[in-house]
Amino acid sequence: MKFEILKTDGKARAGKLETGHGVVETPVFMPVGTQGSVKAIEHRELEGIGAGIILGNTYHLYLRPGTELIRTAGGLHNFIGWKRTILTDSGGYQVFSLNDLRTIEEKGVTFKSHLDGSVHVFTPETVVGIQRELGSDVMMVLDECAPFPCDREYASKSNELTVRWAERCKGEFERSKPLYGHSQALFGIVQGSIYPDLREQSVRSLVGMEFDGYAIGGLAVGESAGEMYRMLEITEPFLPREKPRYLMGVGTPVNLLEAVGRGIDMFDCVLPTRNGRNAYLFTRHGSLNLRNSKYKTDLTPPDAKCDCYTCTHFSRAYLRHLFLVREIVGLQLATIHNLSFYLWLMQQARAAVFEKRYDVWKRSMLSQLEPDESVMSLN
Repeated sequence: MKFEILKTDGKARAGKLETGHGVVETPVFMPVGTQGSVKAIEHRELEGIGAGIILGNTYHLYLRPGTELIRTAGGLHNFIGWKRTILTDSGGYQVFSLNDLRTIEEKGVTFKSHLDGSVHVFTPETVVGIQRELGSDVMMVLDECAPFPCDREYASKSNELTVRWAERCKGEFERSKPLYGHSQALFGIVQGSIYPDLREQSVRSLVGMEFDGYAIGGLAVGESAGEMYRMLEITEPFLPREKPRYLMGVGTPVNLLEAVGRGIDMFDCVLPTRNGRNAYLFTRHGSLNLRNSKYKTDLTPPDAKCDCYTCTHFSRAYLRHLFLVREIVGLQLATIHNLSFYLWLMQQARAAVFEKRYDVWKRSMLSQLEPDESVMSLN
């Protein structure tokens, strides 16, 4: 993997991430394909809207269909028919969200499958091994995502465990080899909850291990947006300039623009796809709840300035009709638009960085993005 910063404007950065499956321009939003598929949208449509990277989930792919089948298929790219870049998270967040179905120990996490109750163990070493079998371009270390809120003592012990696990992941990564002829990168994950000194300790420890990139985890889990931005501002100065920075699980269009302005390069979130499947669209002028009766006879496109397939072919009234009669194509068309909008937003942010007008552009966009209807918070 190669990463290069091409332009900066304040802390905002425009760069390119090069993997064995193509070049990804940053800042970038990564559609979430948890189980090897981005919900309600086909790969050819993802390619058509310019998605160069998607995200898969180690936990879910390990349980179904299993790594044996994926390895027989020649890796995840071949199995799902996606020839562009794939990032896989470690499954840590999913495991830790199981609560009473898992036990955390120094060796790793013992958990029961949410599917059939079978018992499994994730260690730092096995998680790296699973991602080797998946063959993703970017792999993530196993970490503990501390709950919010949690007291400082818990956050501190959790962070120390995450750092030790990261070191073991790095060791296994260096001992093992890619299986499918392309290189793989490994990112560390900064934790520390909302405690500034713990965030600093975490990032300093991880930077000392020299990962290929750094993710910021444990945010967008219940804290306020202001608190999240504060943690980014605390963490960013300690991150290497030459390495990519990934904010995990974030977020709304406003969150993305604020985070880009604080030096973040990569994002993923289920919000555009999940909200789309629930008839909520993101536009340049706020959000739309298509179930609202005021759209019953509205024959204008969802976003008049959007050139996606949905907006250039269909009206708000028609999309509303599709949702009301539960036609599956409604979910597909809404997802196409929402992901198109997110990708467009990152492209515009990148252009603003190149033109040295990011702050001015951001303020203009934020004034437009204030939602005129409630947006479902479903991350």
